[in-house]
Amino acid sequence: MDLATIIGILTAFGALFAMLTLEGSNVSAILLPAPMVLVFGATIAVGIAGGTIKDLLLAVKAVPRAFAGKTQKPQVVIDRLVEIAEKARKEGLLSLEQEAEKVDDPFLRGALQSIADGADGEDLRMSLEDEIATKTRSDRTASKFFLSLGGYAPTVGIIGTVVSLTHVLENLSTPGKLGPLIAAAFVATLWGLLSANFLWLPIGTRLRRLADLEGERMTLIMEGVLAVQEGSQPRLLAERLRAMVPAEQLGKSTNEKSGDKTADKAKAA
Repeated sequence: MDLATIIGILTAFGALFAMLTLEGSNVSAILLPAPMVLVFGATIAVGIAGGTIKDLLLAVKAVPRAFAGKTQKPQVVIDRLVEIAEKARKEGLLSLEQEAEKVDDPFLRGALQSIADGADGEDLRMSLEDEIATKTRSDRTASKFFLSLGGYAPTVGIIGTVVSLTHVLENLSTPGKLGPLIAAAFVATLWGLLSANFLWLPIGTRLRRLADLEGERMTLIMEGVLAVQEGSQPRLLAERLRAMVPAEQLGKSTNEKSGDKTADKAKAA
């Protein structure tokens, strides 16, 4: 579980409340129902208007993933593919049908089943590339929805401020009320900016990043299984796949961890 989004958003709102406290203000000064209803309600409404109902459903389903979603580490994927390559060299490609039954990932399972069924390499590559493109496009739809909300929210906030200022002008005859009314009017702009930069844009950016990482993972699997089909040597396969991943995202392989444990035992002896 990756808590980056939760930590970031809570810290941002914490900094805001800390600022209000240090300036001697009260949090209740910005928690006004009317501007909040307009900003959040109208922003989501125009976001829906700019897409389809299916886009909305995809975005709603993606919210838990934005806050708690995680991706499989590339090294784990590489180690699994190396194991599959070793099995294929020892027992043949037909053995991958049994291996597919043990796999939870539907993308990897389908690829292994296709290899066991004798699919042509080029046809399999085209099929897997299409599946990756479709999955990435679907994931990015949710991201675009929240990014669009981040674009609408500040403008909706300004609309709320303009509406409130018209009410202020109606009370020019009572100067004592002008201060609080003007302050309340600008709360709508504040919430437009806050919701955009503290909620919608971070969530949209997070979902887009997760979509990119998932696409990279699926591409890694595709190259791995195609190499297995071609009879690639497991060690060379591991080196090739590791070369496809940025160094900062890689961990130690299973063999390297085993070597470290052996070395530690030797030192202890």
